[in-house]
Amino acid sequence: MTIEFESPKPIIQTQFMLKTVAEEMMRSQSRYFDEHEHEIPWDYIEFMHTAMKATGAGSLTPKEKLSPSPSPKGGGDGGEGDNGKRPPIGYQSLAAQIEMLAWGDVGMYLITPGGGLGAAAVQAAGSPEQKAKFLARFGEEKPTLAAMCMTEAGAGSDTSAIRARAVLDEATKEWVINGEKIFVTSGDKAMTKYEKLGKGFIVVWASIDPSAGRSGMRAFVVEAGTPGVQVSKLEHKLGIRVSDTATISLVDARVPYDNILGSPTVEKTTTGFKGAMATFDATRPLVAASGIGVARAALEFLKEKLKESGVEIRYGLPRNKLTSIERDVIDIDIQLHSAWLMVLKAVWMADNKKPNALESSMSKIRAGDVVTKITQKAVEIMGPLGYSREFLFEKWFRDAKITDIYEGTGQINRLVVARQILGYSGAELR
Repeated sequence: MTIEFESPKPIIQTQFMLKTVAEEMMRSQSRYFDEHEHEIPWDYIEFMHTAMKATGAGSLTPKEKLSPSPSPKGGGDGGEGDNGKRPPIGYQSLAAQIEMLAWGDVGMYLITPGGGLGAAAVQAAGSPEQKAKFLARFGEEKPTLAAMCMTEAGAGSDTSAIRARAVLDEATKEWVINGEKIFVTSGDKAMTKYEKLGKGFIVVWASIDPSAGRSGMRAFVVEAGTPGVQVSKLEHKLGIRVSDTATISLVDARVPYDNILGSPTVEKTTTGFKGAMATFDATRPLVAASGIGVARAALEFLKEKLKESGVEIRYGLPRNKLTSIERDVIDIDIQLHSAWLMVLKAVWMADNKKPNALESSMSKIRAGDVVTKITQKAVEIMGPLGYSREFLFEKWFRDAKITDIYEGTGQINRLVVARQILGYSGAELR
């Protein structure tokens, strides 16, 4: 049996194309948009939307039928499997694309037109009709974004503490939602009617039966323009400043009955919440990939600057023959490669429909740790030039930390790993 470590040709080709975008449209604009928070890079958004439509990619959103296809959507020319079909590479392709775009600028990657986590929730828990209705709009004329609304002021990592409520109005057959969601990535661009953007949506987590605990939790698609929904605040952040992070208020917001993801019936045996939460098993490695893109950007630029100063990293020599800087660079290089291999394992499992909750959380933990250490070490080695705004080292350092925070903090993912390994439930190990 041969183990191949080379990327399939479609992935390599896509990375080659995206590198030009990352260099010319993202990296070159990083400093400007970091210093002009909430200003929208329309040129990038419109270019990426046009490019994805032209290639058939639609959006940076996993799709169930993406993997077996030889089209540019992410399936590909990865060789023949045991059953004579090409092996699935949909999530692997997405991870490679995201890593490259984050290498360009992770904040700009986060506002790439497409569904993001909101569409991933529809993909994971929506009916075929819901997928057709909501996911098709990402290939329409205008660029469109979607967002996930889960976090509340009193419910961060503990989703069982969510207080948003959805009540069915029997007379109109509409769901009436009340609550406030905070730290919504791309919430403003998904819900505000910008002339240049298509009609986006958010996926709001709310309880239809508080007495049922998590079994009563459901996700609802709430479209832009829904009365009673307002973007009430935009956060000013340490990093990823071009990506908006919004507070969204819902006051008697009415959504159609069919916009609920999953069954409207609450039963003790329901798996609706767990099924929708499985979205994160697929997307956490993609978050990890974005962090690795930032880490690679910092490490590569560090090597470039060291080389300009006459410092060559002599790989292969015994450690006692290396300088302190060489040992530091080699150590963080090893960390970067090990983190990327963990991402590849997690997305390979997702492509092959293997349970990957353990590997998904492990990859995100590792990436969160590694990107923070690498960007910090780069600032440290560069000294005052690393700390100044002359280069992007300090920006990468600020951008890095979010990898460890959003879509499940490092602490929460460590709990997930421990539960998976030890066989404990969430109630038994908190």
